[in-house]
Amino acid sequence: MDTARTEDGYSCTCSLLPGWVVAKSGDFDEFKQYVTESIDFFIECAKEDGAGYPAVFDGEYDIVYKFDVQSLLEYFRGIFSFSALQTITGINQKQLCHYASGVSKPRREQAEKIAAGLHRLAKELESVTV
Repeated sequence: MDTARTEDGYSCTCSLLPGWVVAKSGDFDEFKQYVTESIDFFIECAKEDGAGYPAVFDGEYDIVYKFDVQSLLEYFRGIFSFSALQTITGINQKQLCHYASGVSKPRREQAEKIAAGLHRLAKELESVTV
């Protein structure tokens, strides 16, 4: 799902479901639930209308949300400071702030560096137990 932060919520599209677009105000957990309900409704209507849809939606499936860098940083801004994100990604916090605010757009290498840093953090968190 190509996902973006909106002024008061989130929106996304799915290349597997042409014409399907969803947007909702609120937090990301509410949005994820709304996406699932919307996909279920889309598939239900397709079945009733005899329209085709991707078979992947017949069984269990995982939804992967792909954020643009600005939306991703905006999302994590509420969780981490730019100083912490600098430590996690290796990118100067002032530059991260520019990316989050839309003042500048990262090159592909920088975007990959941000994603890699966050993935490393996630793996480290998964390996810790209390």
